[in-house]
Amino acid sequence: MSDKKPLRVLFCIGVNQNFFDATAEEAKQVWGAFSTMMRGIGELPGVKVLGNLDDDQIMVGPSTNWPWTTYVLADVPDIETVTAACNLFRVTPVGDGTFKLWKYCRVEARVGRELVIPQ
Repeated sequence: MSDKKPLRVLFCIGVNQNFFDATAEEAKQVWGAFSTMMRGIGELPGVKVLGNLDDDQIMVGPSTNWPWTTYVLADVPDIETVTAACNLFRVTPVGDGTFKLWKYCRVEARVGRELVIPQ
């Protein structure tokens, strides 16, 4: 039996222009959906969220690629779970569900492994 190590994943999340164009009420609904999505990542089987970083105080406007707006670092059991985490952006409803979260933000997952420095 192999001792399969988890994948170390950096979820890079960017906010789209649609969020900045939203009304105050719509933006509030996006925040609610974003919270649901973040909880959803942590609740996926075998996922251990190690931390997050938000650079919204020093980054203004949409992030269409690097640098991203916020990051989540997690240990994830397999690539299928990484895919399921990214899919939360496609399926998480905003407000009445007319739109999904991916209208307002995007995600890119960087997959690797924990760097272990030999003693």
